[in-house]
Amino acid sequence: MRDTELYQRILGLTKPWSVERVELKVAEKRVDIWVDHPPGHVWPCPQCQKSLSCRDHAEERVWRHLDTCQFQTHLHARIPRVDCPDHGVLNVMIPWAEAHSRFTLLMEALIIDVLKECSTVTGACTLFGISWDEAFGVMQRAVGRGQLRKQNLPMKHLGVDEKAFRKGHSYMTVVCDLERSTVEYVAEDRKTESLAGYYQRLSPPQMAALEAVAMDMWVPYVKATRENVPLAADKIVFDRFHIMQHLNQAVDKVRRQEHRELSAEGCDMLKGTKHWWLYRHDNVPEKHLRAFEAVRNQNLRTSRAWAIKETLRDLWDYRSVAWARKFFKRWFGWARRSKLTPIKKVATMLRNHLINILTYCKHPITNGVAEGLNSKIMTIKRKACGYRNKDNFKTVIYFFCGGLDLYPR
Repeated sequence: MRDTELYQRILGLTKPWSVERVELKVAEKRVDIWVDHPPGHVWPCPQCQKSLSCRDHAEERVWRHLDTCQFQTHLHARIPRVDCPDHGVLNVMIPWAEAHSRFTLLMEALIIDVLKECSTVTGACTLFGISWDEAFGVMQRAVGRGQLRKQNLPMKHLGVDEKAFRKGHSYMTVVCDLERSTVEYVAEDRKTESLAGYYQRLSPPQMAALEAVAMDMWVPYVKATRENVPLAADKIVFDRFHIMQHLNQAVDKVRRQEHRELSAEGCDMLKGTKHWWLYRHDNVPEKHLRAFEAVRNQNLRTSRAWAIKETLRDLWDYRSVAWARKFFKRWFGWARRSKLTPIKKVATMLRNHLINILTYCKHPITNGVAEGLNSKIMTIKRKACGYRNKDNFKTVIYFFCGGLDLYPR
């Protein structure tokens, strides 16, 4: 079998395209393949599919193909151009690559696979010997085609969270489909407009299907939801994990203050116990359990603060709003009488937001999926040592977490 016939079959080329010449450069570890077509062929306009004769050819272009053994393989061709009376002069579509790409479809699919496995653009560059811009270009095209193919499916439960882009209060808003565990939308900043932009793109059927939105108590997110989502007051669910985070911070403030006082008296009872008080009562590691119980059983303000925090967890076991409200009323009275200023502040904040805390009884959802996606995004960001700008960061988030159909066809 001749080399031209071999590569004709390997590339899967059909008429009118055929392999005209193959050149092997052993010293450079490179194979070059020239593809051409016979004269007089009629081509379809890429816009309207009208049959037209070839006007002329664009300059020769080169595409990187899958390696032949350890040799880089490059495809050469001059793309025919047609003069459509409706759309002007255009390059015809070619079967081995997408427009504006310097890689064949098979090579681009392989780069996508490697990007997904490496989680970094630099890793793919090292493996394939390509530039950062080339690899990131593959990622951008993959996200672009994935978003074009994405169907506007109804979503019952959404999660809204913020993601730090870099230090200095530079944030991005991330909206997730909690059932499919995918990132649906990424916007700059964490303002009202950031989230409102997402709601405004939803179709009427999608808006009608939306049952609940989990979020923290960030005012701009609440405002955007109330202004754009019908019956939003019954659909906003303040995330239980963010609420417990506020209480954990309050307990830590109590611990630090008490530790300073005890240390001044020469007692180091609370030294090295910071992380113990963050655990829920049944999650304390076995290796710390005995020591933690010994400290917890002392008559300490920190112990009381921890007990108040842990008791609130029972709120999310209720399915009746009325009973949950009664439970919170008793808990709030205890917190207010505790004489622990950080705990009292958080308790007052929760009372002011109680309506959308109790919506959990009807819509038992949390932002756990969003937090998991945030952790994945953070891992990818750390591997890459950050990104140049927010647009690049958005592309990366959609690529790895968007659940998109990324591959060329």
